[in-house]
Amino acid sequence: MTKIKKPELLAPAGNINKLQTALAFGADAVYFGLPDFSLRVRINDFGWTELEQGISLAHEQGKRAYVTLNILAHNKDLSGLTEHVLKLKELGPDALFISDPGVAGLVQSVWPGVKMSLSTQANCTNWQSALVWKSLGFQRIVLSRELSLAEITEIISRVGDLEIEVFAHGALCSSYSGRCFLSDQLNGRSANQGDCTQPCRWEYQIQPLGHEQSFILGEDQHGSYILNSQDLCLLKRLPEIIASGVSSLKIEGRAKSAYYLANVIGAYRRAIDYICDDVHSEAEISQELEYLYQELITKLRHRGYTEGFMFRGTEHFQNLTGVNFVPDWEFCGQVIDCRPNDAGSFDLIIDVHNALLAGDTVELLSPTYQVTTFQATKILALKDNTVLSEAHGGAGEASQVKLEVDQLYPRFSVLRRRLR
Repeated sequence: MTKIKKPELLAPAGNINKLQTALAFGADAVYFGLPDFSLRVRINDFGWTELEQGISLAHEQGKRAYVTLNILAHNKDLSGLTEHVLKLKELGPDALFISDPGVAGLVQSVWPGVKMSLSTQANCTNWQSALVWKSLGFQRIVLSRELSLAEITEIISRVGDLEIEVFAHGALCSSYSGRCFLSDQLNGRSANQGDCTQPCRWEYQIQPLGHEQSFILGEDQHGSYILNSQDLCLLKRLPEIIASGVSSLKIEGRAKSAYYLANVIGAYRRAIDYICDDVHSEAEISQELEYLYQELITKLRHRGYTEGFMFRGTEHFQNLTGVNFVPDWEFCGQVIDCRPNDAGSFDLIIDVHNALLAGDTVELLSPTYQVTTFQATKILALKDNTVLSEAHGGAGEASQVKLEVDQLYPRFSVLRRRLR
């Protein structure tokens, strides 16, 4: 079989731990940004110190770090932009994600030669548009999520050495290329300034004129969710997408947990490597992708999965109920260390998230996407070796515990416990 060109796997990062988790689980590159000029004002723990640290961590591992600068800027946003870009230039990220042509022009004047990637917010939907952006200095285009694979393939065939990036997994916005005004209209918090409150996920009512009583828009027993999209998952379509020649596969989710990143990045890393090896038959690839898909669909919360516009066909991808899939497993911790002990076994040091109870059945997912199952028979507090019947997250050092295990496990591995 002919060896296939392997696309970049690009992961989101909302803080340093999530960035490190994404890199550990196989991301080739990570994207992140400061709240001021990126599209993530909330659930974003990056300041200048963390930004510098994130870029350094990626580069130390031979990976790439991209910084988001993709708000749709108003006049007031331009005043601090020059200083912002000068600071970024000192830190040396590999590229900037930009959606606004005015921002692009200012960036080029401050930092000539910087690699610019066109954000999906710019809504690039055809090859002629891609070439115009290329003429303006962009080296990569993040295509609109509204395109079919046939359209994407034609764009790639016409744009020469211009890199093409597409979204492969994550939440979908109900508005065209994310250009939504609902949050600004209803809450005074603009999605295009990075502060979306996701009104597309709300339940809506109607109130007839002249009547005090309002009514749920009827769709089923749960209510009406007229704008609520399912989540994108293109894992099983990766052979076709990779064959189109895309340069990068992007995962959405800067606000998602380290557990989400471990599962999703790990699955897509394993899938991409498996597909791009020259030793597996189509049947073997299909079997591997089905296994990984089942892991994602049964071990993570989601709104139901869709293949979006790329493979839409005649099926809708709206979550009509507002009910999310809740798995039988819950994220319970992340490995911060694993070291030999005096008993001849190993102490697994865990930073607890949610809860961990003595006797729980636990699955550990390592960065190589290997799953190990064991019982949390004895939980010890890390600070004083107190035997615990249960441990809970969010308590600083008090949430750090250790379990005795029979082998070494790598840092950033995640643990989940069976709920039922």
